[in-house]
Amino acid sequence: MTRLLAVLAMACGAAAQEPLTLEAAVERALASHPLLAEGRQRVESARGQLRQAPLTFNPKLVLQAENYRAWGARPIQTSRETDDFAYLQQTFETAGKRGKRAELASRGLRAAELELAVLRRQVARDVSLAYWAALGAQKMHELLLESVRNFEKIVEYHEIRVREGAMAENDLLRVKLELGRIQLAANNAGLDAAKARIELFRAMGQTAFPEVRFAEALQLDEDRPLLTDEEEALRRRPEMQLAQARLEQARGNLVLQRANATPNLDALFGYKRSMGENTLIAGLQWDLPVLNRNQGNIQSAAADIKAAEANLAATEAIIRAEVKAAAAEYQTRRAQLRDLVGRLRSQADETARIAQSAYRLGGADLLRLLDAERLRIEIELVHYRAWMEYRQSMEVLAFALGVKP
Repeated sequence: MTRLLAVLAMACGAAAQEPLTLEAAVERALASHPLLAEGRQRVESARGQLRQAPLTFNPKLVLQAENYRAWGARPIQTSRETDDFAYLQQTFETAGKRGKRAELASRGLRAAELELAVLRRQVARDVSLAYWAALGAQKMHELLLESVRNFEKIVEYHEIRVREGAMAENDLLRVKLELGRIQLAANNAGLDAAKARIELFRAMGQTAFPEVRFAEALQLDEDRPLLTDEEEALRRRPEMQLAQARLEQARGNLVLQRANATPNLDALFGYKRSMGENTLIAGLQWDLPVLNRNQGNIQSAAADIKAAEANLAATEAIIRAEVKAAAAEYQTRRAQLRDLVGRLRSQADETARIAQSAYRLGGADLLRLLDAERLRIEIELVHYRAWMEYRQSMEVLAFALGVKP
């Protein structure tokens, strides 16, 4: 009765849990992950830089008075003996600096947006892999729990046989030892399932790690092979687009730094009162590029271009390698399920069935029965793990191809 109540309590708890699909897990992560919130703020920062870049300088209002003195035999006549100035001074940028600066800021915004897209893909990939790992761990835990329940029935059967005198007590001890081994394996599997569930919520950027009921099926009803295309992956992947945007940004910075080598022009115009006379004042001034011709910043910008070109080449090589590695893993996992795991599972089930039948008829000893049942459980665990790894390989290949965001 106690066991029945415990089972009913577990069933009610499972029913109360909200089902979690892979799509819902990814959407939740993309909506609330702290790293993505940080990335969105970097985009806003770049947008602010773009807003600021094309703004021109404000004019300066200069108020100036000269020839005042606080000493002497007679007081100063400010209306006739001082020079008073009031004029505006404006800086005019040369060599199209304002437009080049705005263009560079626009490229910076594009790069920030692509950085956020890359980060979104990384979060979605981590959540997808963690989801299938958690689901696979849960399935393996459930399998071992079911095996524990089955062995408990076997132990009860053997206890009855021992009481009836139809079986040696040593055989009962062996069955109990096997039950203890499976219980220990089930406890370890439960710990692995809990850790995998926590890792899933960590990948989602959550701070709470509740029990969850996975709504996805581990096994596929229909298997449609994924086709690989490296060139299409290069066009789709935001990492490649980001590397290209960084190169364009570096080139734009070089253009701006070369323009910055051209001195700006300052113009002033205003009013001057000197010796009681009202006059106008006008002037021009600019820096003389004798020693500072911005050569250091130009050199740095040129080096940044070389670095961006190298990064673009490295990114292409990495993407091509990721596609090849992901495709190879996917094909291997798929072939294992199609050609090997299913056959092993059928053979293990048949072996266990034959051993059970022979044992009931007295044609096989207990150790043979236990070995067959142990092998069946191990193959079932291999079956679940193979499906988990296959689903993960599908995710890795889809992200490598740029099919998923």
